[in-house]
Amino acid sequence: MVGLFRDAVAGIAEWSWPRRLAVAAALLSCIAVTVLVEIPSVATLQDWAGAAGNPFVVLFWVGYVALTQFPVPRTILTLASGVLFGPWQGALIALTATTASAALSLLVVRGLLGDWMSTRLTHPAVAGVNTRLEERGWLAVTSLRMIAGVPFSVLNYAAALTSVPLGMFTLATFVGSAPGTAVTVLLGDTLAGDTDPVVIGLTVLLAAVGVVGLAVDQRLPVKSVT
Repeated sequence: MVGLFRDAVAGIAEWSWPRRLAVAAALLSCIAVTVLVEIPSVATLQDWAGAAGNPFVVLFWVGYVALTQFPVPRTILTLASGVLFGPWQGALIALTATTASAALSLLVVRGLLGDWMSTRLTHPAVAGVNTRLEERGWLAVTSLRMIAGVPFSVLNYAAALTSVPLGMFTLATFVGSAPGTAVTVLLGDTLAGDTDPVVIGLTVLLAAVGVVGLAVDQRLPVKSVT
């Protein structure tokens, strides 16, 4: 890992100044939004919905995608989907926004850092993981999406620095996020009181399924890394 870090630093030193500034600006923006921007409360979103009328559906979806580009909790937005739009429309809005957000994050991070990282994916420290994701990333990503403790944005960034295909990643995100998103939307009224034990039970169950998926993925063979 030390060798990989030194190699990465040497690679960054070869970047042009415009590229350095672009990446630095992206990192600073990410930190600033994470620290300074607060996700609006459900009550605030309800006020905005009443003021905006029908176009608020589109505004909410775009805002969901934009905010979740950064490492901020998306749970309140998913809960708000159920409160504001009902179970069926809310689930559709939250799940499509989640999937679009993940795909966009992958494209942005890969566009900024993909060329730099691609030549380092053969390093022994990461080659095995990269080969597994490239060959069977759908299982790993689907499983990780079912585990609530895995940060949504961080997984997007990490996947962008591997060779996992965009289509595979997007579909796996949709499938893996669907159960947890549906549960959160359907039980969005828990914001008004104590956490429903059903929410905890279903979350633990989904996490268990995700861990089992990761265990299965770990046991399945992959092509030898050269």
